[in-house]
Amino acid sequence: MNQILPLSTLPYGRNFDVTGRVAIVTGAGQGIGREYARQFAAAGAHAVIAEANIDRARAVQKEIVAAGGSALAIHTDVGDAASVDEMVKEATRTFGRVDVLVNNAGIFTSLKMKPFEEIPLDEWERVMRVNITGCYLTARAVSPYMRERNWGRIINITSGSVPLGVRNYLHYVTSKSALIGMTNAMARELGAHGITVNAVQPGGTFTEVPRETLTEEGKARLIAAQCIPREEVPMDLVGLVLFLSSEAATFITGQTIAVDGGLTHW
Repeated sequence: MNQILPLSTLPYGRNFDVTGRVAIVTGAGQGIGREYARQFAAAGAHAVIAEANIDRARAVQKEIVAAGGSALAIHTDVGDAASVDEMVKEATRTFGRVDVLVNNAGIFTSLKMKPFEEIPLDEWERVMRVNITGCYLTARAVSPYMRERNWGRIINITSGSVPLGVRNYLHYVTSKSALIGMTNAMARELGAHGITVNAVQPGGTFTEVPRETLTEEGKARLIAAQCIPREEVPMDLVGLVLFLSSEAATFITGQTIAVDGGLTHW
Protein backbone atom coordinates (compact mmCIF):
# COMPACT_ATOMS: atom_id res chain seq x y z
CA MET A 1 0.00 0.00 0.00
CA ASN A 2 1.29 3.46 -0.88
CA GLN A 3 1.96 5.56 2.17
CA ILE A 4 0.50 9.07 2.23
CA LEU A 5 3.17 11.43 3.51
CA PRO A 6 2.42 14.71 5.28
CA LEU A 7 3.38 17.85 3.39
CA SER A 8 6.20 18.58 5.81
CA THR A 9 8.04 15.40 4.74
CA LEU A 10 7.73 15.81 0.98
CA PRO A 11 10.99 16.17 -1.02
CA TYR A 12 10.76 19.93 -1.39
CA GLY A 13 10.71 20.60 2.30
CA ARG A 14 8.97 23.79 3.29
CA ASN A 15 6.40 23.63 0.50
CA PHE A 16 4.17 26.69 0.65
CA ASP A 17 6.42 28.52 3.11
CA VAL A 18 8.30 31.67 2.01
CA THR A 19 9.79 32.44 5.43
CA GLY A 20 13.22 34.00 5.08
CA ARG A 21 13.00 34.43 1.32
CA VAL A 22 14.21 37.72 -0.16
CA ALA A 23 11.57 39.06 -2.54
CA ILE A 24 12.07 42.09 -4.78
CA VAL A 25 8.81 43.71 -5.87
CA THR A 26 9.16 46.49 -8.43
CA GLY A 27 6.65 49.32 -8.36
CA ALA A 28 5.70 48.39 -4.79
CA GLY A 29 5.03 51.91 -3.58
CA GLN A 30 1.32 51.72 -4.31
CA GLY A 31 -1.47 49.63 -5.73
CA ILE A 32 -1.05 45.91 -6.32
CA GLY A 33 2.72 46.04 -5.80
CA ARG A 34 2.28 47.49 -2.34
CA GLU A 35 0.04 44.56 -1.40
CA TYR A 36 2.54 42.04 -2.75
CA ALA A 37 5.28 43.58 -0.60
CA ARG A 38 3.06 43.74 2.49
CA GLN A 39 1.96 40.12 2.17
CA PHE A 40 5.45 38.78 1.46
CA ALA A 41 6.54 40.41 4.70
CA ALA A 42 3.47 39.14 6.56
CA ALA A 43 4.40 35.63 5.40
CA GLY A 44 7.90 35.96 6.84
CA ALA A 45 9.85 37.04 3.76
CA HIS A 46 12.13 40.08 3.42
CA ALA A 47 10.36 42.52 1.08
CA VAL A 48 12.48 44.75 -1.15
CA ILE A 49 10.41 47.70 -2.34
CA ALA A 50 11.98 48.79 -5.64
CA GLU A 51 10.16 51.99 -6.48
CA ALA A 52 10.72 55.15 -8.54
CA ASN A 53 8.93 57.27 -5.92
CA ILE A 54 11.14 56.86 -2.85
CA ASP A 55 8.68 58.60 -0.53
CA ARG A 56 6.02 56.03 -1.37
CA ALA A 57 8.57 53.23 -1.00
CA ARG A 58 9.59 54.44 2.44
CA ALA A 59 5.96 54.74 3.50
CA VAL A 60 5.37 51.08 2.58
CA GLN A 61 8.59 50.07 4.36
CA LYS A 62 7.47 51.92 7.48
CA GLU A 63 4.07 50.24 7.30
CA ILE A 64 5.65 46.78 7.04
CA VAL A 65 8.16 47.34 9.83
CA ALA A 66 5.45 48.73 12.11
CA ALA A 67 3.56 45.47 11.60
CA GLY A 68 6.64 43.46 12.61
CA GLY A 69 7.87 42.61 9.11
CA SER A 70 11.16 43.04 7.29
CA ALA A 71 11.44 45.48 4.38
CA LEU A 72 13.92 47.62 2.47
CA ALA A 73 12.94 50.60 0.32
CA ILE A 74 15.25 51.36 -2.62
CA HIS A 75 14.85 54.13 -5.17
CA THR A 76 14.76 52.34 -8.53
CA ASP A 77 14.15 53.36 -12.12
CA VAL A 78 13.47 49.99 -13.75
CA GLY A 79 14.10 51.48 -17.17
CA ASP A 80 17.68 52.38 -16.23
CA ALA A 81 20.19 49.53 -16.15
CA ALA A 82 22.54 51.20 -13.66
CA SER A 83 19.67 51.93 -11.25
CA VAL A 84 18.43 48.34 -11.46
CA ASP A 85 21.90 46.86 -10.96
CA GLU A 86 22.51 49.04 -7.90
CA MET A 87 19.12 48.09 -6.44
CA VAL A 88 19.92 44.38 -6.69
CA LYS A 89 23.39 44.91 -5.21
CA GLU A 90 21.90 46.83 -2.28
CA ALA A 91 19.31 44.10 -1.70
CA THR A 92 22.02 41.41 -1.63
CA ARG A 93 24.26 43.53 0.61
CA THR A 94 21.40 43.85 3.07
CA PHE A 95 19.87 40.38 2.98
CA GLY A 96 22.63 38.24 1.46
CA ARG A 97 20.77 36.97 -1.58
CA VAL A 98 17.76 37.34 -3.88
CA ASP A 99 15.19 34.55 -4.11
CA VAL A 100 12.16 36.10 -5.78
CA LEU A 101 11.60 38.85 -8.34
CA VAL A 102 8.10 40.15 -8.98
CA ASN A 103 8.18 42.33 -12.10
CA ASN A 104 5.20 44.47 -11.19
CA ALA A 105 6.28 48.02 -12.16
CA GLY A 106 4.47 49.38 -15.18
CA ILE A 107 2.91 52.46 -16.70
CA PHE A 108 -0.87 52.19 -16.92
CA THR A 109 -3.07 54.31 -14.67
CA SER A 110 -1.50 57.57 -15.89
CA LEU A 111 -2.21 56.75 -19.55
CA LYS A 112 -5.07 58.43 -21.37
CA MET A 113 -7.15 56.27 -23.67
CA LYS A 114 -6.67 57.18 -27.31
CA PRO A 115 -6.71 55.55 -30.76
CA PHE A 116 -3.32 54.01 -31.53
CA GLU A 117 -2.69 56.49 -34.37
CA GLU A 118 -2.78 59.29 -31.79
CA ILE A 119 -0.27 57.83 -29.34
CA PRO A 120 2.80 60.10 -29.31
CA LEU A 121 6.01 58.26 -30.13
CA ASP A 122 7.69 59.39 -26.91
CA GLU A 123 4.76 58.01 -24.88
CA TRP A 124 4.95 54.69 -26.77
CA GLU A 125 8.69 54.43 -26.12
CA ARG A 126 8.30 55.34 -22.43
CA VAL A 127 5.72 52.58 -21.91
CA MET A 128 7.95 50.04 -23.64
CA ARG A 129 10.99 51.15 -21.68
CA VAL A 130 9.30 50.60 -18.32
CA ASN A 131 6.86 47.77 -19.04
CA ILE A 132 9.13 45.54 -21.15
CA THR A 133 12.73 46.68 -20.90
CA GLY A 134 12.37 47.21 -17.16
CA CYS A 135 11.37 43.56 -16.68
CA TYR A 136 14.28 42.41 -18.83
CA LEU A 137 16.77 44.55 -16.88
CA THR A 138 15.59 43.37 -13.47
CA ALA A 139 15.55 39.70 -14.51
CA ARG A 140 19.02 40.11 -16.00
CA ALA A 141 20.29 41.67 -12.78
CA VAL A 142 18.94 38.98 -10.42
CA SER A 143 19.67 35.91 -12.53
CA PRO A 144 23.38 35.59 -11.60
CA TYR A 145 22.49 35.51 -7.90
CA MET A 146 19.77 32.93 -8.51
CA ARG A 147 22.02 30.80 -10.72
CA GLU A 148 24.69 30.80 -8.02
CA ARG A 149 22.26 29.24 -5.54
CA ASN A 150 20.48 27.11 -8.17
CA TRP A 151 17.14 28.48 -6.97
CA GLY A 152 14.97 31.39 -7.98
CA ARG A 153 11.51 32.62 -8.85
CA ILE A 154 10.76 35.27 -11.47
CA ILE A 155 7.13 36.36 -11.72
CA ASN A 156 6.09 38.75 -14.48
CA ILE A 157 2.82 40.62 -14.05
CA THR A 158 0.97 40.79 -17.36
CA SER A 159 -2.65 41.83 -17.92
CA GLY A 160 -6.09 40.58 -18.87
CA SER A 161 -6.10 43.34 -21.47
CA VAL A 162 -4.00 41.04 -23.69
CA PRO A 163 -6.57 38.28 -24.41
CA LEU A 164 -9.36 40.87 -24.35
CA GLY A 165 -7.57 43.10 -26.87
CA VAL A 166 -8.67 46.22 -25.01
CA ARG A 167 -8.98 49.17 -27.37
CA ASN A 168 -7.29 52.57 -27.02
CA TYR A 169 -4.40 51.22 -24.91
CA LEU A 170 -2.34 49.72 -27.72
CA HIS A 171 1.04 50.51 -26.18
CA TYR A 172 0.05 49.05 -22.80
CA VAL A 173 -1.57 45.94 -24.28
CA THR A 174 1.42 45.39 -26.57
CA SER A 175 3.87 45.69 -23.69
CA LYS A 176 1.97 43.20 -21.54
CA SER A 177 1.67 40.79 -24.46
CA ALA A 178 5.45 40.93 -24.89
CA LEU A 179 5.86 39.88 -21.25
CA ILE A 180 4.14 36.59 -21.99
CA GLY A 181 6.64 35.83 -24.73
CA MET A 182 9.49 36.90 -22.46
CA THR A 183 8.20 34.57 -19.76
CA ASN A 184 8.05 31.59 -22.12
CA ALA A 185 11.55 32.10 -23.54
CA MET A 186 13.19 32.97 -20.23
CA ALA A 187 11.72 29.85 -18.61
CA ARG A 188 13.49 27.76 -21.26
CA GLU A 189 16.83 29.43 -20.53
CA LEU A 190 16.68 29.32 -16.74
CA GLY A 191 14.92 26.04 -15.94
CA ALA A 192 18.12 24.00 -15.76
CA HIS A 193 19.39 26.39 -13.08
CA GLY A 194 16.52 25.79 -10.66
CA ILE A 195 14.84 29.07 -11.62
CA THR A 196 11.17 29.18 -12.59
CA VAL A 197 9.65 31.98 -14.65
CA ASN A 198 5.90 32.49 -14.72
CA ALA A 199 3.41 35.23 -15.53
CA VAL A 200 0.40 36.27 -13.48
CA GLN A 201 -2.46 37.82 -15.43
CA PRO A 202 -4.67 40.07 -13.28
CA GLY A 203 -8.06 41.24 -14.41
CA GLY A 204 -9.44 44.70 -13.73
CA THR A 205 -8.07 45.11 -10.22
CA PHE A 206 -9.27 48.03 -8.13
CA THR A 207 -6.77 49.73 -5.83
CA GLU A 208 -6.31 53.06 -4.11
CA VAL A 209 -4.73 54.42 -7.31
CA PRO A 210 -7.30 56.51 -9.23
CA ARG A 211 -8.12 55.65 -12.84
CA GLU A 212 -9.70 58.62 -14.57
CA THR A 213 -10.54 56.63 -17.70
CA LEU A 214 -12.68 54.06 -15.85
CA THR A 215 -16.26 55.19 -15.37
CA GLU A 216 -18.75 53.61 -13.00
CA GLU A 217 -20.59 52.28 -16.05
CA GLY A 218 -17.39 50.73 -17.40
CA LYS A 219 -16.63 49.23 -14.00
CA ALA A 220 -20.08 47.65 -13.84
CA ARG A 221 -19.67 46.15 -17.34
CA LEU A 222 -16.31 44.68 -16.34
CA ILE A 223 -17.69 43.03 -13.21
CA ALA A 224 -20.72 41.70 -15.10
CA ALA A 225 -18.40 40.01 -17.64
CA GLN A 226 -16.69 37.97 -14.90
CA CYS A 227 -17.85 34.54 -13.76
CA ILE A 228 -17.46 35.81 -10.19
CA PRO A 229 -19.36 39.11 -10.29
CA ARG A 230 -17.55 41.27 -7.75
CA GLU A 231 -14.65 43.72 -7.73
CA GLU A 232 -11.18 42.21 -8.01
CA VAL A 233 -8.87 43.52 -5.28
CA PRO A 234 -5.09 43.12 -4.78
CA MET A 235 -5.49 40.38 -2.16
CA ASP A 236 -7.08 38.20 -4.85
CA LEU A 237 -3.66 38.02 -6.53
CA VAL A 238 -1.52 37.45 -3.46
CA GLY A 239 -2.18 33.74 -3.03
CA LEU A 240 -0.92 32.84 -6.50
CA VAL A 241 2.15 35.06 -6.23
CA LEU A 242 3.14 33.55 -2.87
CA PHE A 243 2.48 30.04 -4.18
CA LEU A 244 4.66 30.59 -7.27
CA SER A 245 7.39 31.92 -4.95
CA SER A 246 7.43 28.76 -2.86
CA GLU A 247 8.88 25.26 -3.11
CA ALA A 248 5.38 23.97 -3.84
CA ALA A 249 5.59 25.50 -7.33
CA THR A 250 9.03 24.10 -8.13
CA PHE A 251 7.81 22.22 -11.24
CA ILE A 252 5.69 25.04 -12.67
CA THR A 253 7.41 27.29 -15.20
CA GLY A 254 6.68 29.07 -18.47
CA GLN A 255 3.02 29.51 -17.54
CA THR A 256 0.65 32.46 -17.73
CA ILE A 257 -2.02 32.12 -15.08
CA ALA A 258 -5.10 34.34 -15.01
CA VAL A 259 -6.56 35.59 -11.74
CA ASP A 260 -9.55 37.56 -12.92
CA GLY A 261 -12.74 35.98 -11.62
CA GLY A 262 -13.24 34.22 -14.95
CA LEU A 263 -13.14 37.38 -17.07
CA THR A 264 -10.92 35.66 -19.62
CA HIS A 265 -10.67 32.02 -20.67
CA TRP A 266 -7.58 30.95 -22.58
